[in-house]
Amino acid sequence: MRLRYYRYAAGDPALARTYAKQLVELAPDLIVGHTTPVAAALSQATHAIPVVFVSITDPVRDGFVSSMARPGGNMTGFTNYEFSMGAKWLEILKEIAPSTVRVSLMLNPDTGAYYVDYLQSVETVALSHSVQATLAPIHNSNEIQSAIASLGRVSGGGLIVLPSAPITAKIQLVIELAAHYRVPAIYPFGSHAKEGGLVAYGVELNDLFRQAAAYADRILKGEKPADLPVQAPTKYELIVNLKTA
Repeated sequence: MRLRYYRYAAGDPALARTYAKQLVELAPDLIVGHTTPVAAALSQATHAIPVVFVSITDPVRDGFVSSMARPGGNMTGFTNYEFSMGAKWLEILKEIAPSTVRVSLMLNPDTGAYYVDYLQSVETVALSHSVQATLAPIHNSNEIQSAIASLGRVSGGGLIVLPSAPITAKIQLVIELAAHYRVPAIYPFGSHAKEGGLVAYGVELNDLFRQAAAYADRILKGEKPADLPVQAPTKYELIVNLKTA
């Protein structure tokens, strides 16, 4: 029987580093890390224990692996970021709320500069849809409220919630404020629409975790993370919450 240890950092990079150190000190056979801040913490904490990551921004750019095809170290796993989706989010939002003329991309800048890629993707179609796109960086609940309230004060505001662990940890607040200020919003994960968000389009996370379990099994049976390619997402889901709509 294998012992299993669990830590939840709630999108806090500092807490992720603390928990990563704790897990490494327990000397497990393998660690599964969810989100980029957690993977970053694990990459600093160990170069020996195998790590399977899930929901990562860009593992090559972040230095977790040498390449997608040949990771080359103790880490491998599954990404959930497809930056071209930024354009798709805007198109879906505009179709649902045609009066949208201003869109804010909500993010936590502390989790990395990946949001620039999403903004560039949005901007490729924004002009053709007569939409102005801007960033809405947030760090806490007060800034979330301020950003959404600002969108709600003037007609034509819309919100794109980027996949960011600190925001996901407060997603219910985002959903409630978007409803309160009547701001049409699109979310990156299906669970967000199921929790009350207007619409979600993104990677099917359960599928990523199923694949991560298969990788964990292969590594525990003797294969090396260095030889298992990092895989990009292949399954997406679109969910509209009809009650919210």
